[in-house]
Amino acid sequence: MKKLSRSTSLTDQAVELFREAITSGELVAGETYSANSLGERIGVSRTPAREALLQLARAGMIRIDKNKGATILATTLTDLVEVFQIRLMLEVPAAAKVARTVSEAGMSRILECFADMQAAADDDDAEATLRADRDFHLQIMENAGNTKLVDVLENLRNLVLTRGVGTAPAARSCQDVVDDHLDIVEAISAHDGPAAAAAMRRHIVNTAELLIAQEAGDNEDFDAGAVTEALGWPNDYS
Repeated sequence: MKKLSRSTSLTDQAVELFREAITSGELVAGETYSANSLGERIGVSRTPAREALLQLARAGMIRIDKNKGATILATTLTDLVEVFQIRLMLEVPAAAKVARTVSEAGMSRILECFADMQAAADDDDAEATLRADRDFHLQIMENAGNTKLVDVLENLRNLVLTRGVGTAPAARSCQDVVDDHLDIVEAISAHDGPAAAAAMRRHIVNTAELLIAQEAGDNEDFDAGAVTEALGWPNDYS
């Protein structure tokens, strides 16, 4: 596990380092760790380590059991469905608002994130493409003018990442990921709220279908129709 620097809050740095260790699988789902042992791994005392773990517990990534420690939580298929349900509720109207209200500077930042995604895809770097994908969505939410919304979305994406999964390159190419965002960029650039909402919904649904089916694999209990119904996806939506 990486060590801390001294440039920012020890707790904030610990949160990021623990989060990275969870999403990478270095901290294993189902395993229980003490605050002391985790603090020692990154070179920090028990107090900031414990405060960082409390933040991750609130984000749903770990469970803290008194006198036992922090247990890394695995994400189930049901969790994935619920994550995408919430993303549809939050990101679709937010995209519409951003399209109507985005400033020139805000639009420039969104386009920069999209360019970063394209650059990563040009290098066929799946990890960098998915990071740029995350930053693109967070930048849109930042332009919606609600910092809590940004925090919620980041936590939702972290829950998905605890499974160590992504659609690229398993279910689609890096360029496919970029192309799947193009109509969102075009709609926001055109200040077309309804089109931005429709594009965001289509993108989230497409990602959900790919990711959930990918994770279900050969699971005989997986019912794609039930998942579609649970998310409220219209079958004829495009």
